[in-house]
Amino acid sequence: MAATGGRSAAPLQPRRHSPRRPPRDGYGVYVYPNSFFRYEGEWKGGKKHGHGKLLFKDGSYYEGEFVDGEITGEGYQHWAWSGNNYSGQFVLGEPQGHGIMKYKVGGYYEGELFHGLREGQGFLEDQDGQVYQGSFHDNKRHGRGQMIFKNGDKYEGDWVRDQRQGHGVLHCADGSTYEGQWHSDVFSGLGSLAHCSGVTYCGMFINGHPAAQAKKIVVLGPEVLEVFQGSPFTLNVQLQQDSGELATSESGRTLKISAGVRYVQLPAYSEVSFFKMDEDHTETPIQTPLRYESSSPAACQRVQQGCAEFADILLGPPPPGMQPFLFLPSMLEKTDSKPKGGQSLQDVVPTVQDPLKGTRPDGTTVEPSTAAYVGEYVVMICDATTPPFLGHRLPTAFKHLRVLAKGDSQWPHVPEDHPEALS
Repeated sequence: MAATGGRSAAPLQPRRHSPRRPPRDGYGVYVYPNSFFRYEGEWKGGKKHGHGKLLFKDGSYYEGEFVDGEITGEGYQHWAWSGNNYSGQFVLGEPQGHGIMKYKVGGYYEGELFHGLREGQGFLEDQDGQVYQGSFHDNKRHGRGQMIFKNGDKYEGDWVRDQRQGHGVLHCADGSTYEGQWHSDVFSGLGSLAHCSGVTYCGMFINGHPAAQAKKIVVLGPEVLEVFQGSPFTLNVQLQQDSGELATSESGRTLKISAGVRYVQLPAYSEVSFFKMDEDHTETPIQTPLRYESSSPAACQRVQQGCAEFADILLGPPPPGMQPFLFLPSMLEKTDSKPKGGQSLQDVVPTVQDPLKGTRPDGTTVEPSTAAYVGEYVVMICDATTPPFLGHRLPTAFKHLRVLAKGDSQWPHVPEDHPEALS
């Protein structure tokens, strides 16, 4: 082809198509250059404005209101990567204001949000069915609120970053109630616990446990309690801490008294005491009935500020055929010449006895059938609290009881500090 005007003709260039521009106004569909976003809905001035639907390539989408190109107003959003969805108010693309967030793992939140997080007042039900209603901060329970746990417990009080902290009240499903200070989700500080067993503890708690809790039962009085046959006696009992201090913070624990007759021979010179043998379960006493002078059912007593009293106790005879061992005068006479462990049956013997009539302080008599035999017994005070306070019972306390015959001058008196005394 001939040149024109001395110039050769320029080769023809293929026509290029410019990227499609977003619609200006009205309804339209637009796929963004990166193809991750696709919008169909209302436009104004070239921006998404009004009602529309924004779809994401991963399957997520938003449908609702747009303002000047931003997700703002009422809408619904689904996140494909988490499976969660939200219906409510949005500001600049994030859930903000009031709405409902439903979680794929279970549960939902209804309340206030800020930048997509729970913030302000709201109601949360988790995947286990536990519900919380109250204040939130930074997506966590924070401030004042109440929660019902899946075990039926209900808490109302202060929260700090998803943990109970400050002052609060816990109503347990078993009927127990705690009111007081909390720290790191456990009782900590001053508080009051009313246990479902009837036991109450008012005082200091450390790491969820009472700081001054009773650890042992102590029967006051001499090591060997001596009473005359047919005469009532009284026992005073304390609950003590490990330090030996009276557990005044605790009340309501149920203590039960029982008595047993010594029926196993114990060597007179054994270094193992009578009570250690009972505590180690090497000997099981035969139960002996107890009677009471008062009309109240005194077999069980409730502790008040760490103290309890069993008043006007009468020891009855052991079951038929069972006899307590007697300590005879010959026992003490042989102490200087007898080797350890060499006690014979003549020294501690069971004897068949007829109970003698006893006399009460008011002068009335006790019938023979109700008086205990003369001899060696053990009184036991056990923790009968039901259910056990905080899941534990206190160890049983033992008291050595010696029943003396009235006017019997042959009965040897063994001083408490005597090396051959039983206790």
